[in-house]
Amino acid sequence: MDVCDGDYVKADNEWDELRWIRERTDAPKGCRVEIVEGLVTVTPLARARHHIIAAQVHRRLHEAIPEDWGAHQWWDIAVPERLGLYVPDLVVVRENTGDIGDGGLCPAAAAELVVEITSKATASRDRTVKPEGCATGGVPLYLLIDGLAPGGPAFTLHGAPENGVYRVLDAGPFGEPIKLPAPFDLVIDTASSPGPDSPQ
Repeated sequence: MDVCDGDYVKADNEWDELRWIRERTDAPKGCRVEIVEGLVTVTPLARARHHIIAAQVHRRLHEAIPEDWGAHQWWDIAVPERLGLYVPDLVVVRENTGDIGDGGLCPAAAAELVVEITSKATASRDRTVKPEGCATGGVPLYLLIDGLAPGGPAFTLHGAPENGVYRVLDAGPFGEPIKLPAPFDLVIDTASSPGPDSPQ
């Protein structure tokens, strides 16, 4: 990769160029800078209830995962074949695989679960582009908590990726239990959670 005058890059491939641009994108503190379908995007901070739900799911995941796995908020997941670099609300990774790449990027194939909680800024790609990218990258499970779903707040658990496409393993209104299959074998009770953001 050649950098000219500090502000232009000539990379060997589009993926390296996009990563270079993303690393140099100046965004307000706390905003997510992602690559989605080859575009560098900046997403504003989510509302407080969004973070409360993420924290509650995070706690439950830590109760179920092996000691050599980690559940993390805002860890970069790389899907180069889709020109995607996502920063999910939560990701569970196998930390003992040695797959964590340069710059701390986690290849999608090292993730066991990705969790996205929609906001107005991200709902469309959380429902479409990101599950397609995660399925292509080999993430076994993708959990969408969608406060902006047309029929009211809901969740959808995607799994069994094949040829870049997930099957829906479970779905229902937010407030019902979310059942994660093996290797988690975990039920996440959302009845006492604040509802995710819904249309005003």
